[in-house]
Amino acid sequence: MPAPTIPYAPHYVPAPATKEELEWAELPIIDFSAASTPEGRAALVPQVCNAMQTYGFMYLVNHGLTQAQNDRIFDIADIPFSQVPEDEMKRYTADIKGTGSYRGFKPREVWIIDNGVRDQLEHYNTHRSITELQSHPKALRPFLSEMRAFTEYSHEKILHPILQILARGLELPEDTFVKMHGFDDQSETYLRFMKYYPRTDEDEQKSKNVWLKGHTDIGTVTILWSQPVSALQILCPDGKWRWIKHIDNAIVVNIGDGMEFLSGGFYKGTIHRVRQPPRDQQGYPRLGVFYFGSANGDVLLKPLQESPVLQRVGIVRRFDDEKAPTMDQFRKGRTAAYGLSELTKKSDVVEEQMIHNVPVRHYN
Repeated sequence: MPAPTIPYAPHYVPAPATKEELEWAELPIIDFSAASTPEGRAALVPQVCNAMQTYGFMYLVNHGLTQAQNDRIFDIADIPFSQVPEDEMKRYTADIKGTGSYRGFKPREVWIIDNGVRDQLEHYNTHRSITELQSHPKALRPFLSEMRAFTEYSHEKILHPILQILARGLELPEDTFVKMHGFDDQSETYLRFMKYYPRTDEDEQKSKNVWLKGHTDIGTVTILWSQPVSALQILCPDGKWRWIKHIDNAIVVNIGDGMEFLSGGFYKGTIHRVRQPPRDQQGYPRLGVFYFGSANGDVLLKPLQESPVLQRVGIVRRFDDEKAPTMDQFRKGRTAAYGLSELTKKSDVVEEQMIHNVPVRHYN
């Protein structure tokens, strides 16, 4: 039989990597090639768990996908933004406020960033099943099988091993978190393509060069495929913002609120933001590929008190256990409110809102 024809996608050419000397966050780089076996995962526990306790961020290399496969998914990721007409884009725009879901397009200028400045980013979200719960624009349809293969790989070969290692770090059965993240279960683990566009000098001044305020992610584990435009920063333990450096064909992984709550604060949902790139990358768009892991919708986000580790070190709570929301309640509340609701100013740099009894902070 002849080999199946691979649909043509215009090649996305990213910006050259910055040559500026920036203050980079010194994140651990984890060789993930060992994560396919129980013995290998056990060996990775000290590195991974220390990273998730200290920074809440790490790099993964040797994750099993080649640079060519990486390039291909970025080619596909640009299609919703470069190949879909505006009128068709509107038909597939997500009702964020009404549904608390990002499925479909988020157009530019939906969120208020600061001083009346609105965002300049678009994203296209799809449930990990790709075709079972939503339809897609015509230009994207030839690539749906590749997107499904990518989400299956991201879920089974990257997300699940990370979850197994995190469970081991709490001295819990290895499948503890995996049982909360079944590929076919009811949850909003999803694939996102996101594209930031350059802003005007006036908007940069008004917003102090911040493109997305400091925040923590909603779910449990975020998987970000490294790309060359430097804009992501994390708030380090010493209180300084530092840049995340691009590494070819690496994955940047961080913990979200869902995992922080389940782990009783043992794993850290680190505050991160997006800001204007360095001077030699200004004027370029910034295309990103994400896989956002989220626990099943009915999982109560309260600490797993049966963990021997938590029994030894204690639990750090953000809310009382009896007020714990489910993953679905917390996700819908965060999604519907983000960038669209009033924030209470707590200090010169911190603003806060309450989502299902949980204080959620934003850092300006």
